[in-house]
Amino acid sequence: MKRILMTALVFAFVASGYTQAYWKDLFDGKSLEGWNQKGGKARFEVYRGVIAGFTTPNTPNSFLCTNAEYSDFELEMEVMMTDTNSNSGIQFRSHFDQSANGGAGKVYGYQYEMDPSPRRWTGGIYDEGRRDWLYPLSLNPKAQSAFKFKEFNKVHIECVGNETRTWINGVPAAMLVDMSDYNGFIALQVHAVSNPALAGTATFFRKIRIRSITKFNQDFPKGIYVMNTIANMLSDYEVSSGWKLLFDGDDTKGWRGAFLDGFPTKGWQVQDGKISVVPSDGHESTNGGDIVTLDQFKAFDLSFDFRLTAGANSGVKYFVTGKEKNEGSAIGLEYQVLDDKLHPDAKLGKDGDRTLASLYDLIPAVKQERFVHPVGQWNTGRIVVYPNNHVEHYLNGIKVLEYERGSEAFRALVAVSKYKIWPNFGEAPEGHILLQEHGGEVSYRSIKIRVLDAPVK
Repeated sequence: MKRILMTALVFAFVASGYTQAYWKDLFDGKSLEGWNQKGGKARFEVYRGVIAGFTTPNTPNSFLCTNAEYSDFELEMEVMMTDTNSNSGIQFRSHFDQSANGGAGKVYGYQYEMDPSPRRWTGGIYDEGRRDWLYPLSLNPKAQSAFKFKEFNKVHIECVGNETRTWINGVPAAMLVDMSDYNGFIALQVHAVSNPALAGTATFFRKIRIRSITKFNQDFPKGIYVMNTIANMLSDYEVSSGWKLLFDGDDTKGWRGAFLDGFPTKGWQVQDGKISVVPSDGHESTNGGDIVTLDQFKAFDLSFDFRLTAGANSGVKYFVTGKEKNEGSAIGLEYQVLDDKLHPDAKLGKDGDRTLASLYDLIPAVKQERFVHPVGQWNTGRIVVYPNNHVEHYLNGIKVLEYERGSEAFRALVAVSKYKIWPNFGEAPEGHILLQEHGGEVSYRSIKIRVLDAPVK
């Protein structure tokens, strides 16, 4: 009778879609059975139920990798770091290329960052050996204070299909939508160091366990920014958080010429999922002109991918009203889109305030070269305007500037800029989003927006 009842219960669970597996320990607390080392020669050893990894100078990043590979899973462990001069990470859905580095091999794939430095990016997602940063934790500042130095921190990772979500000490950290890898090994990283004084720095891992899942188990609150690398697609989570596409990759619905009732008959092209400026003579708004959204926006989170060609110039403007009655490009606050190396405008202005991602002619973007993808590759721009008029510009996940729209400091900058001739420049209560036609070939895709209705707490 008991056997019949248990069989019935199991059948009921399966029929209802319940497929959650039991937790499996990846570390027995006594040995490194089930693991193998790849990459560098840093030392891993087991001590009192903990895997300790020790830095070794003049050797590449070292990885202790599971023998098995995993696809959709929930992974937990506890990690402690003891020095702010180094970092570590947990690889997942990762791989090993034996032919790389002259036959020495290379680990590549997704990495959960462990970062005890003042940067505080623990829980962000890095692409080891491949694309660099995918989700810097500057995209989610609320999670940056969750890491605890010289204490064990609870790492939590969930992967389902093309989505990854991370937590640190129970705080939601990063969310990535990406199609590069759907399975691979788990690995513990000891980062390379070149300074002999950092030899022997330890990172500790314990309570490592995993289980297969078919859906996400832990809640992710609405509104956290998603790094979505799939062109012109919104995940279910993004839709539920209020994101909408301004460009769907297929047509120009929702757009018109900045000074036209309809869309320009020349100067723009929609092809292969992108909307592009057709190259002309390089002058401003002479081959079709700028385009603007039909809708106007007050407070918003705007994200867009852009791809430059050599020497190209464009821009994404916001709070565009069209009331200035000027010639050429419509007036508005501008996120500069520019080839800094070849276009002469990068050398004009003041202190670099006409370079890529700057607030054009007002505030320069502060950015490192490593976070700027070269001409011909896609970059991700982001503009956030909060209901309290605080504004932020991002480039590839890194915040490069911020300011207060309408503040005394803002008005002082306007007073010595090209915009001084327009009263109350940049302070309209609402306006259109604009893509600039400046003659050079520039492409856009994945243009999406989330309206911020209530003040951010």
